[in-house]
Amino acid sequence: MAQMNMVQAINSALDVMLGRDPRVVVFGEDVGYFGGVFRCTDGLQRKYGEHRVLDTPIAEGGIVAAAIGMGVNGLRPVAEIQFADYIYPAFDQIVSELARLRYRTAGDYSAPVTIRTPCGGGIRGGQTHSQSPEGVFTHVCGIKVVMPSNPYDAKGLLISSIEDEDPVVFFEPKRIYNGPFDGDPHKPAVPWSTHPKGEVPEGHYAIPIGKAEIVRPGKDVTILTYGTMVHVAEAAVQLAGVDAEIVDVRTMVPLDVDTLCTSVCKTGRCVIAHEATRFSGFGAELSATVQEECFWHLEAPIQRVTGWDTPYPHAFEWDYFPGPARIAAALRGVMEAR
Repeated sequence: MAQMNMVQAINSALDVMLGRDPRVVVFGEDVGYFGGVFRCTDGLQRKYGEHRVLDTPIAEGGIVAAAIGMGVNGLRPVAEIQFADYIYPAFDQIVSELARLRYRTAGDYSAPVTIRTPCGGGIRGGQTHSQSPEGVFTHVCGIKVVMPSNPYDAKGLLISSIEDEDPVVFFEPKRIYNGPFDGDPHKPAVPWSTHPKGEVPEGHYAIPIGKAEIVRPGKDVTILTYGTMVHVAEAAVQLAGVDAEIVDVRTMVPLDVDTLCTSVCKTGRCVIAHEATRFSGFGAELSATVQEECFWHLEAPIQRVTGWDTPYPHAFEWDYFPGPARIAAALRGVMEAR
């Protein structure tokens, strides 16, 4: 196995699938000659040519519309939206066309499209380069929604997404693309530790979509989270001094209810953490699911730790970002509840 960060793992997944399946086509703004703004497609155009890895105009609606046409006609397009903040011009194509294609044709047509997009903050990107819109897409029937937290999962889940017969929106937390960021959690330059590198097989492997992972076993309280927040939760557990079980959701749609609820039923307490805004965020769905399935096992009210219900503030990024201190406070709160 090789040591890879998330950028390298994503690049490796695309490389593997371009080499393995001639139907795979990668395209988006600056993904070809330049190799992507975050370098996730670096070198792929040189290796596979301009007909397999191609640059597009700055037109997100057109990018997704082209991907739908390609998918219907037998290709397996991987479209990149340069930042998740820019995905909204393509929202109608995703919701009204891509997500409903199989249903509206009674299964005669499908579009196996993968839409990759970097999401989240932590890079001083301000309000138009830091959003976490994953919850918006979980409301749309007909698409799968994935967000990995580490390089191994990123590669395996991206390969599964490309091979899937249904459309997938694949969110990549840009905060943990490269790293590491070690140090005092109160200093903006190095807010907390992350673990951006890991062992990743160089060849083909797939991680099933729809399966959560327990990244830290524990008995006192369950933390349900995903993406960058998995690493923040690990720091929070050390800060709070509790034996917390951390469950990486990994796939929001389909949701692995069994793994999540088995953990909560065991611990009797639940904290949910995500970077997106609180109101109608995906944490609300997680909370409702836990309430419905685990009510008689709960020893304390479910707690959510999230971003603010405001545009992403450039000047107050590390207050907005749900850091270890905020999660640790929630952990202590549920442990003290009776």
